[in-house]
Amino acid sequence: MALLDSAPLDVLDAYRTCEFATLGRDGTPLAWPTAVRRRPDGTLLLSTSLAFAQKALNIRRDGRVALLFSDPTGSGLETAPQIFVGGRADCPDEIMTGPQGAEDYWRMLFARQPHSRAYVTAPMRLLMDWYYLRLLITVTPHQVVVRPPLAVSDAPAPVAAAGGLVGAARLAGFPTAVLAARDASGAPVLARTRPVPTGEGFAVDVPADCPAAAGPAALLVHRHDDRLNHMHNALVRGELRASGSGLLLVPAKVVEPMGSGRVSDAMSVLRTTKRATDRYLHRRGLPRPRVRWTEFRALAREARRRGDT
Repeated sequence: MALLDSAPLDVLDAYRTCEFATLGRDGTPLAWPTAVRRRPDGTLLLSTSLAFAQKALNIRRDGRVALLFSDPTGSGLETAPQIFVGGRADCPDEIMTGPQGAEDYWRMLFARQPHSRAYVTAPMRLLMDWYYLRLLITVTPHQVVVRPPLAVSDAPAPVAAAGGLVGAARLAGFPTAVLAARDASGAPVLARTRPVPTGEGFAVDVPADCPAAAGPAALLVHRHDDRLNHMHNALVRGELRASGSGLLLVPAKVVEPMGSGRVSDAMSVLRTTKRATDRYLHRRGLPRPRVRWTEFRALAREARRRGDT
């Protein structure tokens, strides 16, 4: 029996996204939302475009990763348990220009994110080819923990006490956030929590099964609708410190790779993704590969015919 079989697999499969943490060059656990496909052999398949290859670079330096399935938006599950997975990841330096070897992953994306089917049409291909130049990430689970859902409070975020804390405005827009920290061995851990601003930082409470230790850490907030549209995410990086009987995240900076959600951010993001893709290829002395659009279009049409959402 695969280790992952100890989790409620129907729940795990229903989640549209999970929080995925890798370790940055300085040891900071960096978490971002991503789509995951469970494989029959008990591993998990993820991918990243060349434009956001930092996850891949982190994994090649240190393969310890963590995943947390904790936001059930779009899953049809109102009170889904949270599922934490700790493990090791592998990400070969092989650029995938088509869906080969990950057909089920792309079927899932085209079904659950209907608007992405337009990316493979002629008008959009010139702008979106970076999205389809991918690196595949395989995670082998070493630990699985099932947690109860974190009840969502109707109370507004406590911004009054936030003062000038870095990231306070971003966190205030979300009822909860995901803490990305490290355990005593340096491996990443994740827990959904309600950050409470104090004079020096954000007090965070984590479950007993999350052995978060003092050191570099971050708070991730993200959202999407039922069809994986209108996405927004932000990461508040800082340092986790012991504070009385709890933990305190002292913030240092905010990272928003897709901008703050303004319409004006769209062109800036496209320029950034093109430059990042070119940089990845240039450093390896590679020409820009041609995307295998025909194969992607076939999977997009299949999803459209089935009418899956």
